[in-house]
Amino acid sequence: MSRPVTLFTGQWADLPLAELAKMAADFGYEGLELACWGDHMEVDKAATDKEYCKKQLAILEQNSLKVFAISNHLAGQLVCDLNDDSRTDGFAPADCAGDAEKKRAWAVETMKNSARAAKNLGLKVVNGFTGSSIWHYLYSFPPVTEEMIEKGFADFAKLWNPILDVFDECGVKFALEVHPTEIAFDIVTAKRALEAIGNREAFGFNFDPSHLQWQLIDPVCFLKAFPDRIYHVHMKDAAVQIDGTAGILSSHLNFGDPRRGWDFRSLGHGDVNFEEIIRTLNHIGYQGPLSVEWEDCGMDREHGAREACEFVKNVDFTPSNIAFDAAFDK
Repeated sequence: MSRPVTLFTGQWADLPLAELAKMAADFGYEGLELACWGDHMEVDKAATDKEYCKKQLAILEQNSLKVFAISNHLAGQLVCDLNDDSRTDGFAPADCAGDAEKKRAWAVETMKNSARAAKNLGLKVVNGFTGSSIWHYLYSFPPVTEEMIEKGFADFAKLWNPILDVFDECGVKFALEVHPTEIAFDIVTAKRALEAIGNREAFGFNFDPSHLQWQLIDPVCFLKAFPDRIYHVHMKDAAVQIDGTAGILSSHLNFGDPRRGWDFRSLGHGDVNFEEIIRTLNHIGYQGPLSVEWEDCGMDREHGAREACEFVKNVDFTPSNIAFDAAFDK
């Protein structure tokens, strides 16, 4: 049986959920991965108001859609971002702007409420970011000591363990989207993040191949490294455009600029080998949704979302339960 194909609503949060749900059903999706911003999912309300949860679920049901996960990337980012950054002022309520401690306190409670909201919605997974206090140490100059890096992972554990305690209480798992600016952005740092929190089961990964592809990491290697920690899957593509003048650090050029060394692409228009990903997901026994996170500055999003839905349905397949040469033994 093929996995459900869903659409992550983060890039569509400008639209009311009722409008987007109708569109997504028309595109051919079977469900939505609800972003916790816009009007799609208010976790503080959902954490305590089951009637609100029923109302949001009813919008999906009216369009024959299901929900398998909610995602709170913006609040999660603020948990470990220990330095004030005006770019994230819009992630939290307006009265938190300019106050890193206040933004973080809000974010910690909001992530706890994300677990409570998921429980009230009948869900088992919350996707998101963690932030990182050491991302700015990526290049080791001025010199970066091992003690500085170790403190970053210790800060992550100190801040996230109490959040994960609530996830455990709710029977919900947190799936980090391994990503630049997070405590884990590749295979090595993902292993180190797990070790920092004692490998507790509440913490795993929202696998997104696009963020690995442009770093020149084989996404399949990530799946093989963490077969029991893949709690959710994003389907997103990326194209590396190294041409002798551009590199993977992107040259301070924004997404969509053709001079960049890499960029996100609509599914099937980049470099990700999705067939090998599906084969590996089959091998590790992942049966959850394949959620399209549509990002492509060079393509109309409605065209891209419709095309991406069809792409995922075509690339996904059920593994065989027999050996192809079994008949030869008869």
